[in-house]
Amino acid sequence: MSVLFNYRNSSYFRPNYRSSRSQFRNYNNYNNNNFNNNFNNNFNNFNNHFYKLTDYGPNLFVVDIEEITEQNDNFRLALWTGRHLQLTLMSINPGESIGLERHDDLDQFIRIEDGVGLIQMGVSRDNLSFQRKVYPDYAIIIPAGTWHNLINTGNKPLKLYSIYAPVQHPYGTVQVTKAEASL
Repeated sequence: MSVLFNYRNSSYFRPNYRSSRSQFRNYNNYNNNNFNNNFNNNFNNFNNHFYKLTDYGPNLFVVDIEEITEQNDNFRLALWTGRHLQLTLMSINPGESIGLERHDDLDQFIRIEDGVGLIQMGVSRDNLSFQRKVYPDYAIIIPAGTWHNLINTGNKPLKLYSIYAPVQHPYGTVQVTKAEASL
């Protein structure tokens, strides 16, 4: 007599891989990167570290992206700028938005870390037919040439990071407010 295992209804193919780092909060208790490799980058990557908000590109760089994104209070800050890629942090105040825009020659990735919002995308500025609510841990992919806007619909700052390929903003960009970004 053979016993059949029902893979479809088991957790065999669906392990609980929640993207939240709550399951990894004590990771540094097991790996403090205390190995002696005679390399000093003057930058410790431990939990609860207050990061310096500056552009680290094009140097080697490792960071707790959730922590540094939530630490940022600037409307836009270039955290790492390379030759072909850029990582920016953003903090959008309640009721504000990124502003309707289109990038003709680059693709954009956005990940929401905190807050709630509404993403609008479309083929023209007058036809933003794609609209979705976004929450923490949501990713947004914006292909080149797509009109888009992200609006903070919550009651606290919308914290996110964005990856541009190729680079969109000048090295070291810091725009404290949306008004400053509009200049």
